[in-house]
Amino acid sequence: MDATTKPVAIIRWLPYWAVLQADLQQTLQSWIYRFWVLLSILAAVGYIIYRMGLANEAGIIQPASKMIAELLRWTMLASVSLVVVLTGGTISSERGTMADSVLSRGISRHQYFLGKWHSRLFSVIVTFWVLAITMLGGVLMTLHEDLSLIGCLVALGTASALLMTVVTCGVAVSAMCNSTLLVVGVLWGFLYGGGFLLSLLPSRFMTPDRALNSLPYILQGQYDGEGLTRLIVGCVLLSSVTAITGMMYFAQRDI
Repeated sequence: MDATTKPVAIIRWLPYWAVLQADLQQTLQSWIYRFWVLLSILAAVGYIIYRMGLANEAGIIQPASKMIAELLRWTMLASVSLVVVLTGGTISSERGTMADSVLSRGISRHQYFLGKWHSRLFSVIVTFWVLAITMLGGVLMTLHEDLSLIGCLVALGTASALLMTVVTCGVAVSAMCNSTLLVVGVLWGFLYGGGFLLSLLPSRFMTPDRALNSLPYILQGQYDGEGLTRLIVGCVLLSSVTAITGMMYFAQRDI
């Protein structure tokens, strides 16, 4: 009598992991990602060398908090534009591949969307943290008198929440549109237009631009904890609603 064959366990989320790993590899090999990393490194190194030259030649010493705040602020502003391009083609540029994956290989649209979204989130956030910590290390070698460890972590957490919102909006809009150029245009209009409207709110509300302008004080440990908490929670809620909306629309549309 034949031995009883044990049933093979079905790993329901295996397609999700396959999409995530494939997209992560594709992202790390893309020229946009490499250009973003190279530009950030060159800008940071150039700025640090410039400030150190001023300190040695003219005796103009900038506080560490202000120096790091300017590095983070300009890195964020440059990153937003490049991250929009990086995420704008997440799904819209892969219509043929997506149809083959979803229709021929048994990958659900929800898993496909989640794999793409989490891959871009992971690559952008982790890269930003690596770059930011490297910048902090470079500055702390010479200046460290007015920095707070908690303040540095809060500043990086706030910047990460803002980047998470940009990445999520990019992936969600990419799932709704067929043209990558249209996605990039819509995202730039939404982000910069939305940022302008938020800047018109009363000063008691912590907005993205006010958070970036407050980075020197945040790095010193002098920050509005309640305001930053509301901002981070708002970013998480907006990202969640945007992702759910994009995933639901993507699940119903023709590919």
